[in-house]
Amino acid sequence: MPKPAAAEPTGVDLARVALRAAKEQAKARGAAAQQRKQGRRGGVRSGAGRDGRDPMPLGRAVSSLITERGWEAPAAVGGVMGRWPQLVGPQVAQHCEPVRYDEEERALLVACDSTAWATQLRLLAPSLVARLNEDLGHGTVRVIKVRGPQAPAPRYGPLRAPGSRGPRDTYG
Repeated sequence: MPKPAAAEPTGVDLARVALRAAKEQAKARGAAAQQRKQGRRGGVRSGAGRDGRDPMPLGRAVSSLITERGWEAPAAVGGVMGRWPQLVGPQVAQHCEPVRYDEEERALLVACDSTAWATQLRLLAPSLVARLNEDLGHGTVRVIKVRGPQAPAPRYGPLRAPGSRGPRDTYG
């Protein structure tokens, strides 16, 4: 049995096809015009639905910023600096305080107010590194660098010339 040939579209069918094509073209022109109009007005306007421009809680904004910038380890170590007395105990925290964290070396610099406490902290350093890594994640702190008390800069008398290096300037 031969299949009947497809019938040619008649006037009503042609009108429907033309109307559909005209609607699609008008929609495309309207979308382009809407984008141009929004560009002149300063961008997309906010509506009732949520989008990426809506306000967010401060905690979520800060955590997303930390994640975007790759500051997870320094931020975690900063939290440790705030909790230093709970980690090392009040007596050690009274005499030793963390100064800074070097992310490249993964070293925590701790300043002590006497050489005796610096020695004590050097002896406690391995167990303290283990405790810090347990709290922050393995390998966050590899070494604790302990700095003893710093002597004040030498001052050679009440009157000094700017940029001078003291008595050694006069002898060439």
